[in-house]
Amino acid sequence: MRMKTRIETSEIVVGLDIGTTKVTAVVGEVDSDGITILGVGNVPCRGLRKGVVSNIDWTVRAISEAIEAAQTMAGVEIRTVYAGVAGSHIRCQSSDGVAAIAGGEVTRNDVDRVLEGARAIPVDADRQILHALPREFVVDNQDGIRDPVGMSGVRLGVKVNLVTAATSCVQNVVRCAERCSLIVADVVLEPLASAEAVLSEDEKEIGVAVIDIGGGTTDLLIYVDGGIAHASVIPVGGNNITADISAGLRTPMAEAERIKRNFGCALGRMVGDEEEIEVPGVGGHSPRKVARRVLSDIIEPRVEEIFAVLRKRIEDTGMLEQLSAGVVLTGGAVLLDGMTEFAEEILGMPVRLGLPVGVRGITQLVAGPQYATGVGLVQYGAAALIQARERSAAQAPAHTRPELRKTAVRERAQSAVEAEDISIERQKSGRFWNWLRAAF
Repeated sequence: MRMKTRIETSEIVVGLDIGTTKVTAVVGEVDSDGITILGVGNVPCRGLRKGVVSNIDWTVRAISEAIEAAQTMAGVEIRTVYAGVAGSHIRCQSSDGVAAIAGGEVTRNDVDRVLEGARAIPVDADRQILHALPREFVVDNQDGIRDPVGMSGVRLGVKVNLVTAATSCVQNVVRCAERCSLIVADVVLEPLASAEAVLSEDEKEIGVAVIDIGGGTTDLLIYVDGGIAHASVIPVGGNNITADISAGLRTPMAEAERIKRNFGCALGRMVGDEEEIEVPGVGGHSPRKVARRVLSDIIEPRVEEIFAVLRKRIEDTGMLEQLSAGVVLTGGAVLLDGMTEFAEEILGMPVRLGLPVGVRGITQLVAGPQYATGVGLVQYGAAALIQARERSAAQAPAHTRPELRKTAVRERAQSAVEAEDISIERQKSGRFWNWLRAAF
């Protein structure tokens, strides 16, 4: 959803990434030059479990602190946000839609109608449709169309992937934001937002998989031929690695997380035999020295398990051979040393680290893969803003459109000049007849 058109006045767009381990608020200013990052708020959060809200009060507190920090840094007041949602409750299914082309030429209204038709399928009472993601459009018998607006035809079809979520999980996210006096403009699938921040159009075109490994979940998103072909969530993430370290080294979870971040390595052979780390004890036990290789021996099996499940998930879709651009890793858990190398071995394809791109401003604060979702939510909001303006411009009465308004002004001016000329001629004619009557 890169920005296709220019926007005349600047707008503030805020992305709210509510994750299992942290809440991140990213403030962006959208103008004719693109997106400028103005502020970031990032605070720990314990109110979610595997991507789903499990404690409203803790989540509300984390959101409030993140928004406050972002407001202070950006110097703006935040009222509206684009919130991310994830979790193992996310499902993806295919659907089709068909609509008649009203005026012989496809307009944005026709596209909206055919997408609404594709969304009109029965879903369980406890689920709702988050996104209708078009894979391709069909105008009459011509398929493989990416953007049909402006094309001639009588029948418009679309093939979409519908992303559905548990209604209660989405409502809990919205409720947490509303308790912080925020308005949720839209709820967005988090891996979709991450993909917008880290992928190029070329990668989407030739086939790529985005793997977002967060604290509680691992999200998989596959692009083929420029469109989303698959989306799924695995309920395993960085917290599982931390729990393994805590149990294996007999240290508190907080210390296990610190050790993982500072000394963790996903590939044991990259660690020297002589390297040692200090592990704090539990319940008053004194710290002890442990070989760093022991730490990597704990981490490696869990990471191998995650990537093995992902490879099986990709193979089940039948799209493994279509991922010519390979895999892009993002999310906070991919910062472990050796993660990309290990992923290449297990997945059997090129792997790179996904960093947010396409923004300006204080980009050094959002340069890591853990900020991909927050930046992507801002980009999603910017694209939605532009689409809304295009739609309102297309639906506006003719006399209110800028280009037609100028024509109307010119026509009124021309009419006024002509009326004035006629008035002058009549005045001259009137004076002539008055003189003639006086003379005779």
